[in-house]
Amino acid sequence: MKLRDKKPALLLIDIQKGFLDENYWGGNRNNKDAEKISRKILERWRELNLPVFHVRHSSVNPQSKLHESDPGFEFNDNVLPQNEECIITKNVNSAFIGTDLKEKLDFQKINTVVILGITTNHCVSTTTRMAGNFGYETYVISDATAAFDRIGIQGEKYDAELVHLMALANLNEEFATVLNSEELFEDL
Repeated sequence: MKLRDKKPALLLIDIQKGFLDENYWGGNRNNKDAEKISRKILERWRELNLPVFHVRHSSVNPQSKLHESDPGFEFNDNVLPQNEECIITKNVNSAFIGTDLKEKLDFQKINTVVILGITTNHCVSTTTRMAGNFGYETYVISDATAAFDRIGIQGEKYDAELVHLMALANLNEEFATVLNSEELFEDL
């Protein structure tokens, strides 16, 4: 059975303009093509007339690049919602907490989700873990996600690519199946 036959929902997590400011988030972002790859996936989803959910983060910190008063709150131009596509606004890491995402998925009898977005180790990971725990057949698209450098608990610096790969490794075969966009397109 092809993935498209399962009526999968596409969850675009926090693909917002605020993440274009690399220095604000720790610098050295990996996978600078994540938004462009996300656009190609979104275009294919629309061609197949499959459900799309745009999730955005609304920070409670007025100084944040993702606060509703900042231009960074807006969706990235590559993935602007169209027509009646669902927009979910959250203010924590998981798209399921404090939103009606689960109710909307369940109402549409969706049991398969494909997740992409920013950042791999925060909101993508948290949403993926909850989707898996809720019992959704969950996929994460590795090259449609991205991370930034992180500082460890003893002050050590972790490279964005390592952060990204470790986050995906922690999700794969535990909470989700990790695919790249080429594998996703083959399965659609």
